[in-house]
Amino acid sequence: MVNEALVLRFLARHGWGGAQKIPLTGDASDRRYVRLVQDGETALLAQSPADGLAAEFVSIAEILTSIGLSVPRIIAAEPAQGLILQEDFGDETFTALLNSDVDATPLYRLATDTLIHLHQQFSPLPRLPIFDAQRFLEQTMLFCDHGPGQTENSSKRSQFKDAWRDPLEQAMAVPQSMLLRDFHVGNLIHLPNRLAVKACGIIDFQDAGIGPITYDLASLLQDARWTVPYELAADCLTTYARAFPDMDQNTFDISYAVMAAQRHVRIIAVFHRLAEQGKPDYLVHMPRLWRLLVASFAHPALEDVAAWFEAHLPTAIQRRMYGGQ
Repeated sequence: MVNEALVLRFLARHGWGGAQKIPLTGDASDRRYVRLVQDGETALLAQSPADGLAAEFVSIAEILTSIGLSVPRIIAAEPAQGLILQEDFGDETFTALLNSDVDATPLYRLATDTLIHLHQQFSPLPRLPIFDAQRFLEQTMLFCDHGPGQTENSSKRSQFKDAWRDPLEQAMAVPQSMLLRDFHVGNLIHLPNRLAVKACGIIDFQDAGIGPITYDLASLLQDARWTVPYELAADCLTTYARAFPDMDQNTFDISYAVMAAQRHVRIIAVFHRLAEQGKPDYLVHMPRLWRLLVASFAHPALEDVAAWFEAHLPTAIQRRMYGGQ
């Protein structure tokens, strides 16, 4: 992690050397966040390993700002050191609001409108990573390396991989746009003093790339950490589809189902891996993830994937693992 003396010099150079520092709860990554308070103003210090993600955050923030979306303004940055001083959007994440019993419908409609705006305004840039069928397939194989699908059996692994190939190829048939990759209520902050989609503050987008428009929709509406009412998710999907009248609905439906299933499988593996690393708290989300994954198998495009799970991890075992949910 970043050297503290380096951090202090960075803050001093940019006028925040005397700020009060309030550490914030981090996420599943190695990044750390500190709220700075000075002269009645606040800012956020993000510290990450010098792995290039800080530079990606700055670059993608510029892109999203240029198309009229709200991301934290960069006050100062030294990406090579993993340091970013940025605007503080505050604590009103959509998750915090939902936990305080705020009506979910306006928040999810705002988030959906934000994705519509992004997908209508963004022009793909060649320098961003491409998330194609092969990359999604590689991510999916994490399920065979960690957690309930863990297996060294080459035949089972091969069958698992083969079951995913065609669905993932089909999922790529929808339009491609910026794929934020972690677009969910925990990474969205309500900014009530801003208008329209600018009221949706977006954070945690440094892993963005180019990929199918359905992925972030699945991330939002089939959230690993928050149960979205079925009727609300259906309403948001209808709103999104109406914004793109030239899009083939069947192609869209296939891609949405496959991207949802792929994401659930990957996150199940990631959460199990975090538990292996001493972070078991994420396992509390397993019943929801498993329920969402099994529901996605109802789509005919995932027939072979569903068959693999029934053969190697049948429903009875799933229920014993995850409390019958």
